[in-house]
Amino acid sequence: MFILICISADFDPVHKGHEKLISEARKIADRESKKLVVYLNKGFSANHAPFFTSFEARSEMALALGADEIKSFEGLHHRLVLSYSVPIRLQQMIDDGATDYITSASISLDEIASKAQKFIDEGNFVGMPKNFKNRNEIRWYALNAFLGSKLKFHIVKEFNKDKYSGRLIRQSIIDNDYVITNEIKKLLPKSTVEILEEEIDKNNINLGRNWADIYKRMNTYSRGNLTKIAYLNGKTINQIIKKRVYSNPESVWAAFRRSDYGPVMTRLAISSIEEEVTKKEVMDLMKSYESKGVIPEMQKVSKVIERAWYVASKTHEGMSAKKANDEFRQGNIEVKDVPLELDAGLNLTRFETKIMKEDLNADLYIDKNNKISVQLKSEGKKIKTNLRLPAKEVTYLRYIMDSHFIPVTAKSKKDKKGYKINVKIA
Repeated sequence: MFILICISADFDPVHKGHEKLISEARKIADRESKKLVVYLNKGFSANHAPFFTSFEARSEMALALGADEIKSFEGLHHRLVLSYSVPIRLQQMIDDGATDYITSASISLDEIASKAQKFIDEGNFVGMPKNFKNRNEIRWYALNAFLGSKLKFHIVKEFNKDKYSGRLIRQSIIDNDYVITNEIKKLLPKSTVEILEEEIDKNNINLGRNWADIYKRMNTYSRGNLTKIAYLNGKTINQIIKKRVYSNPESVWAAFRRSDYGPVMTRLAISSIEEEVTKKEVMDLMKSYESKGVIPEMQKVSKVIERAWYVASKTHEGMSAKKANDEFRQGNIEVKDVPLELDAGLNLTRFETKIMKEDLNADLYIDKNNKISVQLKSEGKKIKTNLRLPAKEVTYLRYIMDSHFIPVTAKSKKDKKGYKINVKIA
């Protein structure tokens, strides 16, 4: 028996739009003697947020409407943006024996295929325009082509998103003291209402984030320690430090708004703080999938590093960063001799010079004056100072440090003129 895959958002909770999707999938599965499997995100949603409804409850809702089996995607959405998690999820389904993929959309399959072609041709699956309708479906279609899969796509006409919205359904339940109003019941299958009410009775709903750990890390971590966490750039870290103390979710969100993060990136960054996801952890995860041929060429860790060096080199020559970045993204640019190691000078006081030693671990960070700085400990004393590098290397290193997932490590190094910091990238 082959598998028909049905995926739509997170099913949090399963509403009548999802019921229609499962019903149409069931018809195809029965007609073609295939198995209907629903893959549900587990742990964190595709939008990098905790779930309102547990995995077990959402599974029960989907099974009640006709799914044969539930499988999970886990451990991805607090670590990766969609352009990385989608090919990983697709490959898992393909490896499981998937032959079909069904989803809902407000545009036709032909329109999805047409809009996806640009990304397929360029081999670049990041930067999906925000004005694209159903851009997530376009992303899935494009990445399916990248993987060379013969997975057949089916589109079900999407219900009114303004009405059949999981976010609005969840908010209504919260606003009404965890009572499902008659208006909301009209948007939900009877089985979903029953399961939701059972979950509410068990106080097993809207479990939320571990805000205590988030506040603690945002209130106490140094710039150097925050720099190690994925999806935090220098500007954001300085905003976090500047606006301490954090004691409520709104204050946390405000710090990211001031750093020009949108809602999706804010949720991912907060999830990374909550789970203490490091840049190295994300990089290692990406590399593990790169080795399996799952990550597109332009999204590989090496390409992110090459782009940083290319843009730094071109801006040093007078080109705008935007033009240099656009040139690189178009592909076919060979970048040679990208440095993965830099030796940076230090501005040390006489006392600091006396207590400096070789091979001390050093934390890099962006200081409040927007300069790349370093902190070391020697003989129980802290040494904080700016790094001295040529302008091009400063720009390059700053791009790397703001890349969200490329880690840098550093150690002190003795040379003829004193001490330097040896910086290693990735």
